[in-house]
Amino acid sequence: MVETLSQVFLNTVKAYPKDDILAAKREGRYAPIPTEEFARKVRHLSLGLADLGLAPGEKLVIFSENRPEWTMTDFAVLCAGGVTVPIYTSLMPEQVKYIINDSDARIVVCSNRELWLKVEAVRAELPSVHHFVLIDEEGPRGIASLSEVMSRGKTIEAKDPGLFEKRALAVKPGDLASIIYTSGTTGVPKGVMLTHGNFVSNAKALDAVTDFSVKDTILSFLPLSHVLERMTTFSFLYKGASIYYAESIETVAENLLEVRPTIMISVPRLFDKIYAKVMDNILTQSSLKRKIFFWALAVGKKYGARKIRHQPIPWWLRTRRGLAAKLVYGKIIEKTGGRVHFFVSGGAPLSSDVAEFFYAIGITILEGYGLTETSPVLTCNTFDKMKFGTVGPPVPGVEIKIAPDGEILAKGPNVMKGYYKKPQETAEAFEDGWFKTGDIGHFDEEGFLVITDRKKDILITAGGKNVAPQPIENLLRANPYIQSAVVVGGGRKFISALVVPEFEKLEAYARSQGIPFGDRKELVEREEIVSFMLAEVNRATPNLASYERIKKVVLLDREFDADTELTPSLKVKRHIVEKAFKAIIDGLYKG
Repeated sequence: MVETLSQVFLNTVKAYPKDDILAAKREGRYAPIPTEEFARKVRHLSLGLADLGLAPGEKLVIFSENRPEWTMTDFAVLCAGGVTVPIYTSLMPEQVKYIINDSDARIVVCSNRELWLKVEAVRAELPSVHHFVLIDEEGPRGIASLSEVMSRGKTIEAKDPGLFEKRALAVKPGDLASIIYTSGTTGVPKGVMLTHGNFVSNAKALDAVTDFSVKDTILSFLPLSHVLERMTTFSFLYKGASIYYAESIETVAENLLEVRPTIMISVPRLFDKIYAKVMDNILTQSSLKRKIFFWALAVGKKYGARKIRHQPIPWWLRTRRGLAAKLVYGKIIEKTGGRVHFFVSGGAPLSSDVAEFFYAIGITILEGYGLTETSPVLTCNTFDKMKFGTVGPPVPGVEIKIAPDGEILAKGPNVMKGYYKKPQETAEAFEDGWFKTGDIGHFDEEGFLVITDRKKDILITAGGKNVAPQPIENLLRANPYIQSAVVVGGGRKFISALVVPEFEKLEAYARSQGIPFGDRKELVEREEIVSFMLAEVNRATPNLASYERIKKVVLLDREFDADTELTPSLKVKRHIVEKAFKAIIDGLYKG
């Protein structure tokens, strides 16, 4: 019985011999890694790292982009009884230093020279680190390469062939597997302690409610530093699915066509962009093509509505959908590689309009909900139980209840051990054994969980009305002219929004209307552009209550800063943004 991540590895390499258990782009083409090679490299790396001093319970930092060596290093650490501490590649040297020191890491594995420079900048201030390892190349003197560590392990294995498996089998479900530092939307990051049992329980829960197997191919592009991509990696390898690594977030569209995946994990922003691009393209087509598209979409929605409720589908609707698929859906699906089984969306709310659109054309997006502290999945829509605008029912083994103030509370085998070296914060995170998620939500009449917002983000207007900003921001992001938005107005008479436009679209609109501008700053300050964008905001939010309606907007001339105003998982740091644009926000309410 598989109960630890080391057992997941041992089971996978024995049960699923294949030519491409992993794959990455090398010299312009995807190079597959067979199961046997994957197994051998993990064994040698694990023994080599242990020889460097990685004893059970010791911490090792992985500071790398997504690549096969990330996953190999992770399993090498876990099978040695060690603890993996991932770091986002976007973090600055001071943030990297904080995590390395706070986690008491003894070894730091860094992928390339560019990231190594961030570590080198703070190297003198890392007292707990005994060894640095570089994946890509030989580093400066005293810095080992990953291949050197593997070579070390190969020699050890030759002398003691059973040592690796002995250590892997000695790992217990309650042993610490990873410390993952939270994004820090509200302050100093906290190290979330997750055990082997936490991860394995969640991997099995995902397997129980979704449908994937050894035949599936996954495109991995969300950072493996993020708990969702990491846990799903464990899940997919547990069933022997092949994982292909995207070159970067920027190349996902290209990599989709190359890999032709059957499954992909994503955040809603990718789906929002695809949806906006399709709709934008349709509006430039001839009247006949527009009519055909919207006819096909209406057919797909009727078909999807019956399918999602498990109702019989009449022959005429099935026939029309077949025609619509040939005329419209197929061209869109082909952009994803043409083999999509399903996508998974997490990390932020997915617009129900976007989810329904994809379902109508034949692409199922399973939206779920969870946190780093819960390994992460708490609830998930499934093929059998799906409802747009919700995050689904609880996954097997997880209990959810709603506190009197609306906060979502969770209990289950996937809930964290606690925050590393922070007993007070750990105690504050629980109430009578229930983990306090910090999210506000409710169950609908059919048992589907609906997320309202983060508890700390709820805006209370001067009139005493509670406004949840996230659902409004979610609606705005689905508009083709809006890249991002932050709703403001706590303590004020009305609600406003800071809007980052899709500049390429907005610039094209301005030119088509003969509106002159020199640069982005001049563009977003023109009255006719502000009026146009406010109209787009109203068009995107037609069904809000009067106290939720956005009365004023400020158009920003730049995107939110990835280093300071966004978390590594692309969530807006609301308190930082409100502080950075305080003068502008105050100006909205003068007079």
